[in-house]
Amino acid sequence: MTEIGQLAPDFTLPQDGGPDITLSELRPNLVVLYFYPRDDTSGCTKQAIGFTEERAAFRDAGATIIGVSRDTVQKHAKFREKHGLGIALLSDEDGQVCENYGVWTEKQMYGRTFWGIERSTFLIDGDGMLLREWRKVKLKGHIEEVIAAIHAARKG
Repeated sequence: MTEIGQLAPDFTLPQDGGPDITLSELRPNLVVLYFYPRDDTSGCTKQAIGFTEERAAFRDAGATIIGVSRDTVQKHAKFREKHGLGIALLSDEDGQVCENYGVWTEKQMYGRTFWGIERSTFLIDGDGMLLREWRKVKLKGHIEEVIAAIHAARKG
């Protein structure tokens, strides 16, 4: 589980169309690490497109955006191509990174209980420390809130 002010759990995960990414190797950049349930579902697609559309704002603020789900790199590649996504999508097939960040949770929908990824975003500073976390993310206004938090972190 994660805790604000603590070192974010490090990981190395494969991405579609590129080399594996290791969180600690992204320092000194800020990292926006977001977890999403599944490729090509309506909410996940909206979120990935939103981050892609704002990637210049994140880049200008010195932040790298990374999306993580338990989908395969092959599914990520299809998702990226279909929607013209321009952000890194990492595959956590065994779910260990999801467990480390506490986003693999029991969920309920239509009276059915199941395990899945809780839509969550984490802001990690240039030293690898967890600055902010957003759990049970609602999409409306979320990306703007993350951008504002990055600017606040840069000023502080």
